[in-house]
Amino acid sequence: MTKILLRLLAIAAAAAFAMTVAGAQDAKRGITNVAGDVYRFQNNFHFGLLVVTDEGVVLVDTINTDASQWLKDNLNTITDKPVTHLIYSHSHLDHASGGQVFADGIEVIAHANAPDAIDGVAPTKRFDDIHTLNIGGKTIELTWLGEGHGKDLIAVVVRPENVAFITDAASPKRLPFRDMPNSNIDGWIDQVRKIETLDFEIFAPAHGNVGVKADAIDARIYMEMLRAQVLTGLKAGKSVDELVSTIMLDDFSDWGQYDTWREPNIRGMARFLTESGQVN
Repeated sequence: MTKILLRLLAIAAAAAFAMTVAGAQDAKRGITNVAGDVYRFQNNFHFGLLVVTDEGVVLVDTINTDASQWLKDNLNTITDKPVTHLIYSHSHLDHASGGQVFADGIEVIAHANAPDAIDGVAPTKRFDDIHTLNIGGKTIELTWLGEGHGKDLIAVVVRPENVAFITDAASPKRLPFRDMPNSNIDGWIDQVRKIETLDFEIFAPAHGNVGVKADAIDARIYMEMLRAQVLTGLKAGKSVDELVSTIMLDDFSDWGQYDTWREPNIRGMARFLTESGQVN
């Protein structure tokens, strides 16, 4: 009986290991050019940013340890220069894990509200509202977006390419993530308004396809329309289930994740408006 049990445990462990290896092998990864010396690197549904300069590479977001190690192993496909700067768009670990792969001996930049360490990596440079990094013929402008989706979210604009890297606050023609958890959604809308004040042409998001600045405006319009319709329905005494069945947001039906995230978007907005005391 003991031998049979041990054999079953060994088989289960081997199966779990095989699934882990298969998952790592199946990850969709790649490096694609955005404009000039600006690239995005992909790990499944997440993207980080690479800026190749005359003095080295500026990396924005490491995503996770496996993705970072893959990037380190494949960076030579676009440059022979090392990573000299790591910028965290914010401290949420689905974007900011794995920094230890690159962190030794480089400058690590984060907003002042970021924790003391992000997945074990302590920022060496913090800023409050705006910080400009001039390196190797590139100007990289970092702007704090305020509190909303997190408290330390920043936008990154790279010149002369005029590319803005935006994480989570907005994506071109793509609904916000699920039920917009753990966020002040009114502050989130203000974050998108802040993005609209920035000077850029190309919108490179951390999720979804590359777009243009007007896509940020459309993202705000979507959130404001969602907010208005949910609030009107709640004040009229409708249940959240009724709102889900009646608020269709047809103008955005061709956006990414519409079929899967329209309902959780409505439920998340209803939760926020109720919990923040705006219904009564």
